[in-house]
Amino acid sequence: MTVSRDAAWQLLTEWTQSESLRKHALAVEAAVRGYARQQGANEEEWGVVALLHDFDYERYPTLGDHPNKGCEHLRTLGYPEWVMRAIQAHASEITGVEPETPIERTLVACDEMAGFITAAALVRPTRSILDLEAPSVIKRMKDKAFARQVPREHLKKGAELVGLPLDEHIANVIGFMREQADALGLRGTA
Repeated sequence: MTVSRDAAWQLLTEWTQSESLRKHALAVEAAVRGYARQQGANEEEWGVVALLHDFDYERYPTLGDHPNKGCEHLRTLGYPEWVMRAIQAHASEITGVEPETPIERTLVACDEMAGFITAAALVRPTRSILDLEAPSVIKRMKDKAFARQVPREHLKKGAELVGLPLDEHIANVIGFMREQADALGLRGTA
């Protein structure tokens, strides 16, 4: 099977009605594609994995069902095994699949970070990612009440997985997401 963004987007929108969850998928896709470009990897393939990493979450919100049931469905559609492995690696504490390959490590690094950066942009007076900088995100990380559902250790571990200092990883993800500011609803008034 050829991995196609159009097919992945169709599957995502069929299974995911929540606009915020769709935007999260797009944010993670933007970040993962950015790293794929930097590493000379296949941007299309990496983007598809990022789009689909939470596609089953609305149907199967119970950890253990997500992402395993989604991966079962992807297998019936003929997706390559490396796609399911990457998706399972993003939930390694549930699936037991540790992130080993570059795509797996990048997906883990970008998943929680993209969500945290989105939250940090939306609380700015401009509601924009265009004027958001890494020091502001790091400051938000220190505020335990801000986006409290995001474990800070996951954000730090993500930077380690891509082999970068935390501030550089944050700056990269912000930059990659800026490229898609309109699609993510993060242009704001900046």
